[in-house]
Amino acid sequence: MITKQNLLKISVCFLLYGCNATKKDASKIENTEKKVDYFADNGFGNAVAIVQHPSGVYHKGITYVAYQGALEDPYVASYNHKTKEWKGPFKAGISEMGKDPNRKKKIDNHGKPALLIDDAGFIHIAFGGHGGTRSDGENPLGNHHYGKNLHAVSKKPLDISAWETLDNISLFGTYSQFVKMDNGDIYLFYRHGAHRSNWVYQKSTDNGVTFNAPVSFLKHKRRTDIEAEDSWYPWVSKGNGDDIIVAFDYHICRDNKNAQDKRGHIPERHNVYYMVFDTKNGEWKNVKNESLAMPLTKEMADEKTLVKKIPSDWTFQGVTDVDSKGNPHVIMLVGPDVGAKRSGPKRLQHFRWDGNTWLESKNVNLPRGNGDLEVKSATEVSIYLESETANDVGQISRWDSADGGDSFKKEKVFLERKNSGFVISALIDNPHPDARIIVGEKEKGSDFRKMYLLGDSGPIQRIKKFN
Repeated sequence: MITKQNLLKISVCFLLYGCNATKKDASKIENTEKKVDYFADNGFGNAVAIVQHPSGVYHKGITYVAYQGALEDPYVASYNHKTKEWKGPFKAGISEMGKDPNRKKKIDNHGKPALLIDDAGFIHIAFGGHGGTRSDGENPLGNHHYGKNLHAVSKKPLDISAWETLDNISLFGTYSQFVKMDNGDIYLFYRHGAHRSNWVYQKSTDNGVTFNAPVSFLKHKRRTDIEAEDSWYPWVSKGNGDDIIVAFDYHICRDNKNAQDKRGHIPERHNVYYMVFDTKNGEWKNVKNESLAMPLTKEMADEKTLVKKIPSDWTFQGVTDVDSKGNPHVIMLVGPDVGAKRSGPKRLQHFRWDGNTWLESKNVNLPRGNGDLEVKSATEVSIYLESETANDVGQISRWDSADGGDSFKKEKVFLERKNSGFVISALIDNPHPDARIIVGEKEKGSDFRKMYLLGDSGPIQRIKKFN
């Protein structure tokens, strides 16, 4: 059958091989391109993560995705679900990090982009920061480390090909997390500096043209009982209505030399916490609807917002979602020295509020791994996970519960690779069923990653040209 595509191949073949061209010659042209499961191969380091989020948004038939590319610069690509067309990836900004060949830690990984689309259709990313440097001036809410937190916006609505970096957020940020409310207000949450810094948010009511000054909601402060400082790791997301929901754990930021732990500063975290920000009234509350004084201190967090006290094991990367009544679910990776090494009996733990108390899932089947949480109803809960099976197969899967989280079962595998690991994003905002999550595949011997967009039908493929 003669189609436009075949005619094009024949024409190219005749140009290259002349009138005596054969089917074998034509196949040389055809074999220069094929479909692959990944949409890009320039993901760099830990190209996506749960904490910097959302990394993708589904909007008007198109899924937009962002990730950390070469030299730690942010890249954005898009996929049209109707036409099956990929665009990009385009470099959307230039990070201050990733450019120093003499730096001991070659890839910082803290400045991965978070992405948002405002009500006017402009696409925003926040990227590039790990606390700023002393050359940027005094940090009034914490200390310094590296890079600059930057804000870039597409030059045209829903067009990822050209970007402009604006000077309207604090340079001292890291772990950027965007939330857009139903009225169009934009909140950018981040840590205002290195470990010994407050967590803050900046609010915009004009589609990100301007942002208000940073407002602290989690307080860092010196401890008097041990040689350490209070620090935090929150995960922020939109709840029901005007609510923003927060799951967080506590980081004991020990001095480099201290009497409690000879290893000095280590990524030691404990406990699980939860709270809510009522953006309509500007009030922070706990799960019992009790008002919280801001910024929240360790003492007040322990008294008012504790989900579970975990003093011995370590915690890592909490995530939260709520059901239609506003009752929250929280997941947290828990285990010995979980932040320092991946060995040991760690597992993902699930907690839910039943209206009166926090309940902990007794399910022991959930694997070790990072993931995001989707609460579909009071009883239906799904966890999207990157994990590793017993036979060294890296896997992206979905675990479902039909009893409110009391038990989970692996229901679907989206992607798996032998002798390969993955980094995973949080769930895409308002996801299309075919594009729920972004994944970077770790390749041994390389800092670059293949990037996948996964949904219910597996990876969304792309035509790649091979020379």
